[in-house]
Amino acid sequence: MSEPVLSPEPSAVPSPRWQAAVGAAVVLVAAGMALGALQIPGDAGYGGVGPNFLPWMCAAVLGLCGVLLVREALTGGYRQAADPGGAPRAALAPFAWVTAGLLLNAALIETLGFIFGCTLCYALAVQGLRRANGQTGLLHPRALAVDVFTGLVITAPVFWLFTQFLAINLPGLTNTGWL
Repeated sequence: MSEPVLSPEPSAVPSPRWQAAVGAAVVLVAAGMALGALQIPGDAGYGGVGPNFLPWMCAAVLGLCGVLLVREALTGGYRQAADPGGAPRAALAPFAWVTAGLLLNAALIETLGFIFGCTLCYALAVQGLRRANGQTGLLHPRALAVDVFTGLVITAPVFWLFTQFLAINLPGLTNTGWL
């Protein structure tokens, strides 16, 4: 008696049509960046390079990448693409934690200042990432305190570096430039 032939599992790698669509989307993003670069004055500065040089360079490189992605998709697809793996469904709760951190930071950075706004963003994002990793006991006061402390340890030196040494204005809680 012969064994039944099992059909291979369907691959999670998108079809060449979807791959070409991704490449075309990258080309469109590059075109949008180029349109944005048109809005930046091109007055040459030091060394003949103006403020619009980097946006144009990014748009050109991204456009080239998009064209190469489309070419690869149209000539047989991403042949070396590995199966992406991962969970079959998106983890929405961790996504919500990270998104809340980003949105609250954007909404409150003028009110809380850079240090506390980014610390809040960090603490919420870490909660989301730990949930995505399946960790438990995340809302324990000690775990929250460690997250907040770590966020402060990361964001305070960044704020001071930018405001005190590079003279770049970031929103602060006070007008002293140190908080």
